[in-house]
This record gives sequence, structure tokens and C-alpha cells, in this order.
Amino acid sequence: MYLTRAWALPLIPLTLWAALLLSGKETELFLYINQATQVLPSWLWAGFSFLGNGWGIFALSFPLILFARRQLVCALISGAFAAIIASVLKPIINLPRPAGVLPENSFHILGNPLFINALPSGHTLTAFAIASAYFFSISKQNRNQFLILFLLAAFAGISRNAVGAHWPSDILIGSALGIWCGLLASKLGQYVKPEWLDPKAHLSRLIAISSIGVLYVLQTQTLDFSNNSFLQDCSSLMIVITLILFIRLQVKK
Repeated sequence: MYLTRAWALPLIPLTLWAALLLSGKETELFLYINQATQVLPSWLWAGFSFLGNGWGIFALSFPLILFARRQLVCALISGAFAAIIASVLKPIINLPRPAGVLPENSFHILGNPLFINALPSGHTLTAFAIASAYFFSISKQNRNQFLILFLLAAFAGISRNAVGAHWPSDILIGSALGIWCGLLASKLGQYVKPEWLDPKAHLSRLIAISSIGVLYVLQTQTLDFSNNSFLQDCSSLMIVITLILFIRLQVKK
């Protein structure tokens, strides 16, 4: 019954989106949030955006392969859904971003300006997809302590407004779609057999091998902003340490 009600959660951001659309105050709200968030340093908002970057969130989640593999699998499934939805919807809807509409220097932009493919916000979609997958794949009695995941996802969404990359509508739609992705992934994760989650199972090893590719990306590319270089290095170190511990599990009797 709890999960049945949870499927209605995305109606909250969708209702807010409809109200914003009807009010015609999208631009005013964007400018207000964009300016108000500048009381915090740019590197902080860049860091919150990192939580919605697919490569970044994989790196931060990878240590779960040592002790919460079912949750990690659910998160990866949800992240895949989010990536597919964003890559399909963005070019189809093809709405302009703030930099494609508003005058230059009328709002704060961090990094290179983006002009097209606004809806939905891919970072917000990914952040809420991963947060929801973790939250709903955990036993009900232990969920309350993980509500902070949605707070972090919300900050990842707000960061996209703070850096001048997305409208509030993009964030609201992204959060709704992300929650649905997480719910679906957590449902599918129930069908993953326990033996598939063993450290020596093919699935676990495939995830571990995939982390090497993520490590390469973290060390060769700039993810969204140069401000995130420190986070990328820390995430790379996290992957390396986790891989070493995972290899130890392979040789342990």
C-alpha cells in the first residue's frame, strides 16, 4: 500500500509546474532564485550539480558494491532510465534555456552558457532517480533516516537554476520523472536474485569493471564545471579504494 501511494508523489512537483505555467511568472521566479542563491559560493552550487551528473553519482555510489549491492543495482537501473528519458525528451521538446531567451548579463551563469534542450533538467532527473531508487529499495522501517537523499536531490535541482542552466519548470518536471524512475527501478530490483548479488557473481564483477571506465572519465574530462576538479579527484580515489577492497573479496574464501 505504501509503494502504491508513493507513485502519486510526482504529482506534487507536477502540480507546482502547472501552477507556475498558469501564473506566467516563470522568468520572474527564475531570476529571483538565480540571484538569491548567489549568497552561497559558486563552488558549492557546482558541487550540488555534481550530484546530478551520471558519472559523478556512479562514483559516489560505487562503494555500495561492498555492502548494499541490491540498492546499487536499483540505482544503476534508475540512472539508466533517467539517461534514456533525458536523451529522448530533450531534443523532442527542444525548449530554449534561459541563456537562449534572456539578455546577456541579466542573470548569473556558471561555466559556458547553454542555449537549447531545456526540458527536463537531466541533472535533476538523475538526482531524484538515484535518491528514489535508494529510498524505495530500503526496507520500510529504515527509510526515514534516508529522507535526506531527497533534500540532496532538491539542492541538485536548485543548483541548475543557480548556475543559470535551467528554468524552474525544467527542475520540477525532472524531479517528477526522476521519482517515477526510482520507483520503477526499485520494483524491478525485487526480481534480482540474491545469488546475482554475490561479490563473485558476474553482475557484481561487471559493475566493478564498469567503474574503471568511470574512473577514466573522471580523470580525463571536466564534469560540468572546473570547480568540480577536487570532487572528481576525491571520487576517483573512492573508486580506487573500493576496487581494492572488492578485489580482496574475490580472493577471500
